[in-house]
Amino acid sequence: MGINFKKPVPTPEEIREQYKVPQNVVDLKAKRDQEIKDVLTGKDDRFLVVIGPCSADNSDSVCDYLERLAKVNEKVQDKLIIIPRVYTNKPRTTGEGYKGMVHQPDPEQEPDILAGLIAIRELHIKAADISGMTCADEMLYPENYQYLSDVLSYVAVGARSVENQQHRLVVSGMDIAAGMKNPTSGGFDVMLNSVLAGQISQHFLYRSSEVRTDGNPYAHCILRGAVNQYGTAFPNYHYEDLIRLNEAYAERNLANPACVVDANHANSNKKFKEQIRIVKDILYSRTLSDDIKKLVKGVMIESYIEEGCQKIGEGIYGKSITDPCLGWEDSERLLFEIAERC
Repeated sequence: MGINFKKPVPTPEEIREQYKVPQNVVDLKAKRDQEIKDVLTGKDDRFLVVIGPCSADNSDSVCDYLERLAKVNEKVQDKLIIIPRVYTNKPRTTGEGYKGMVHQPDPEQEPDILAGLIAIRELHIKAADISGMTCADEMLYPENYQYLSDVLSYVAVGARSVENQQHRLVVSGMDIAAGMKNPTSGGFDVMLNSVLAGQISQHFLYRSSEVRTDGNPYAHCILRGAVNQYGTAFPNYHYEDLIRLNEAYAERNLANPACVVDANHANSNKKFKEQIRIVKDILYSRTLSDDIKKLVKGVMIESYIEEGCQKIGEGIYGKSITDPCLGWEDSERLLFEIAERC
């Protein structure tokens, strides 16, 4: 048989019982979940900023970054809701390369899924505890969501996953904000179909059980740019794109029309410094149209301590081992400017 079963893995319930969330984080999550929902429904006019490393590859440097972010948050929390990006699951275009802490708690060691599940749970709990901010992660594996469901306040479904049935259906069972990215082809219809699937009640097979969900009214769009058949990147954050998305939302029976714009990936063609200009462009578009201001609820920014990226094994502290990121100085400056303009 082509699949070799190595060892059983504890259930989410077993892991959650062994690695419990402290009460202060439980209370923090409830508060943060509601604040983010209120932004998506228009009850709160603060601006969401999902920001952090492309991949959370090292607990020490990630927590160092979050402690810095927490100091900024104290100064801008009346204007912004900062959601730290602690991405422990990484999709790979070809299936090769580092797939995140859930696979390899140490990027230089062999994969160990059980150790990875424990490591990512411990990291998310610690991240919330030290920063006072519950975090975002990418739902790369829908069956693994329950290992983190009691610590996350935001989930993103990536461009390669958004057309997958299981991802859409699991989103419908979440009680937190869930962003559905446009596919790499850039199709708005695919993204909006995924939002609809996430917002309505679903009945399906999940983790060996028959389940029914309530539907998630906080499922929304994330624009991340597109790539054509020749591999050329095309942005979709411009004024005209946002107007078109707003019109597409109006044509569908969807709750809480909302959009977050990913300033990196195909929108920047992975030129990480371009994120600064792109964020400013988005903020300017919000000043030109009340419809866009109501629609665009936030941005995503890839940021770490050191700018750029490195190969695994180079050992530069706080530097991405996947996509290149903004450095801390630029990130801090950008956060303060976003707050001033919101």
